[in-house]
Amino acid sequence: MRCPNCNYQGSRVVDSRPADDGSVTRRRRECEACHFRFTTFERIEQPQLLVVKKNGDRQEFSPEKLLRGIHRAFEKRPVSAEEQEEIVNRIERRVRDTGMREISSRELGEYVMDELAAMDDVAYIRFASVYREFKDINVFLKAMKDLEKRTSISDDAREIDE
Repeated sequence: MRCPNCNYQGSRVVDSRPADDGSVTRRRRECEACHFRFTTFERIEQPQLLVVKKNGDRQEFSPEKLLRGIHRAFEKRPVSAEEQEEIVNRIERRVRDTGMREISSRELGEYVMDELAAMDDVAYIRFASVYREFKDINVFLKAMKDLEKRTSISDDAREIDE
């Protein structure tokens, strides 16, 4: 590792500990030449994940962009920012667990809809209204019926578990 102070190529690790959620390692280093101390961060390099848009364009998957959409859906709802970030983490894990390098925006949107339906009906409808591009009240009513079905199925599953 090159020293940022004197550009010497050698350094030794003084301290090493996990950072963030354990996906990053923070290392304190000391230059062997000038004894300057500095910090480096080491993370596993994930393969690039692409989202295939409706028009066929491909964009790099952006957890930040997904989080912005989820924040909008949960605006003024009793769901913390940490819970919203965890939704994004679960969705990203779900996508990466498929092993595929590309996912359609439609499929990604369905993953989000699954998460929102399980957490908050209002956020689900807000997200659905943008994602499904509601054109009139009939499309809105259909989304409400879909939500009602999802809710009754999950309620039935809970009753079976109990």
